[in-house]
Amino acid sequence: MKETLAATRYAKAIFVYALENNQLESLAKDMKRLEALFNENDAVDKVLNNPLLPSEKKLNLIHSLLLNNSESTSKLLDLLSNNNRLPLLEETGAQYLKLYIQEKGEVKALVTSAIPLSVELKKKVLKKAGSLVNQKVHIENRIDPSILGGFILKIGDMQYDASVLNHLKAIKTKLL
Repeated sequence: MKETLAATRYAKAIFVYALENNQLESLAKDMKRLEALFNENDAVDKVLNNPLLPSEKKLNLIHSLLLNNSESTSKLLDLLSNNNRLPLLEETGAQYLKLYIQEKGEVKALVTSAIPLSVELKKKVLKKAGSLVNQKVHIENRIDPSILGGFILKIGDMQYDASVLNHLKAIKTKLL
């Protein structure tokens, strides 16, 4: 919990800095690249959480992986490195992206499905999400074969469960 609070504070600080310096968009692109980097490679997280490596080496690694980053991204990386908080980088980036999406008046929807969303299914999910909120929706798809089919849509604290697993549980409850 403390680390999440610290990451949120760093994210808010860099958000304000980027807003004042008109760099919100470029920082968001860097944070998305960073998010993809963490999703593709578990070793990056292990290196950042290694207490035996000095912060300078961790910082050099991140700079080498994130080429052509913005001034705001460099400031954030330097700040986290100076405070020995580079392990918070992934969470800070995620928190920044949440702030960025809120600033644009949009909302992020998490769609859990058994298989990757097709274009047709994505349109249906966007339509359902649009009926739940009056904002532009960005969809993030997560795959979970255990739901068997259908999808689970989460927007903020709202959840719409149209999964086969949920329907089977409902039938089981009625039968028992």
